[in-house]
Amino acid sequence: MKIVSILIFTCISLLFSACGSSNTPASELFEIQLNGKESEFQQNESVVISLKNVKNKTIENVSYTIDGKALAVSDNTIQLDILKLGNKTIIATVNYEGKSEEVSKNFKLLSANAPEIYTYEIINEFPHDQKAFTQGLEFYKDTLYESTGRKGQSSLRKLDYKTGEILKKVDLDNTYFGEGITILNDKIYMLTWQSGLGFIYDAKNLDKIDSFKYGASKEGWGFANNGEKLYKSDGTEKIWLLNPDNLTEETHIETVTNKSIFNKTNELEYVDGKIYANVWQKESMMIINAKSGAIEGVINFGGLKDNVTKHADLDVLNGIAYSKERGTFFVTGKNWDKLFEVKIMKK
Repeated sequence: MKIVSILIFTCISLLFSACGSSNTPASELFEIQLNGKESEFQQNESVVISLKNVKNKTIENVSYTIDGKALAVSDNTIQLDILKLGNKTIIATVNYEGKSEEVSKNFKLLSANAPEIYTYEIINEFPHDQKAFTQGLEFYKDTLYESTGRKGQSSLRKLDYKTGEILKKVDLDNTYFGEGITILNDKIYMLTWQSGLGFIYDAKNLDKIDSFKYGASKEGWGFANNGEKLYKSDGTEKIWLLNPDNLTEETHIETVTNKSIFNKTNELEYVDGKIYANVWQKESMMIINAKSGAIEGVINFGGLKDNVTKHADLDVLNGIAYSKERGTFFVTGKNWDKLFEVKIMKK
C-alpha cells in the first residue's frame, strides 16, 4: 500500500512539473554581463551590457534599471551618468515565452577623478580643554559648541573659543558615549555611539527637548546639516540624510574615490555643497561632494598634533567647525589643549 502511494505521488508530481510553470530561478536562466565580467566602473563611463541566455530561452524584450530609473541602451552600451556613487545594483526585467523575470547584478560605481591634495596654514591658536575627548564641533550664531565622548565623560558644551572658557555644560548619563553634533533652527542634535539613540537640546540654554532613535544606521559618529537636512555618519561608507522634523533616514550617499569605496568617515562639517570629514584615526580630512559622495579632496593635517602638549591621554585629530563670520576652519583633537584656526589650500 505504501509503494502504491509513493507511485501515485510521483506521478502527480511529474504531471504538475510537466504541465505547470518552471520554478527555475531567474538567476539560473539569465545573467547580466557588464564589459564581460567586470564589476567596478567610474562615473560617466560607457559600458557594454549584455544578457547571457543560459537556457536559450526565446527572449521578447529586456529593460534595465538602476536606483529605480530606466537605463537607455544604445548599441548594447549604457552610460553610467548616475549622480550617486557607491554600491549599485542593475536590474534586468526579462520578458520571455509569455513570462517575466527579474535578474540583478551588483557593481561598484566609483568617482571619475582622483582626490586633489590639500594642506593647511595655522592662522591662530586658542586654548582648549585638555580633558575634552572631542567628538563634535560646530559654530552657531558665532558661538562654538562642542560634544565630548567616553562613558562617564560625555558632555555637550557651549564655549568662548577665544579663551577656552566653558560657558555652559550638560553631562550625559554615564551609560552613553557622546558623539557628533549639529545645530539647526536653534536645536542641537547630538548622537551617541552605540546606544542607537540621539538627543535634541535647546541651543540657548542646553535644556534637553527630546530624543530620537536611529533607523538603518546602527551607530552614531558625525553630524552636520545643510540648512535643510541633517547628515549623519555611522562608521560605514554611508552618510545618511535625515529629516530634522522626524529624524527619519530618508536616503544616503556613499563615500568613494576613483579607486575604492571608503568607510572611515567620522566628524562632519557642511560648507557650500561639500562635507568636510575627519578620517577616523588619521591626521587627515576628506572633502566630499554632498550629492554624489565623491571624495574630491584630502586635507593632510600632518604635523598639527606636534603643536599640542604631549601627555598620556593625548589622542587623534577630531573636530572640525567652519566660521562663516571669519571664513576659516577651526580644528582640534581628542584631549588636545589647543584649538587651531586654519586656512585650507591646495598643495
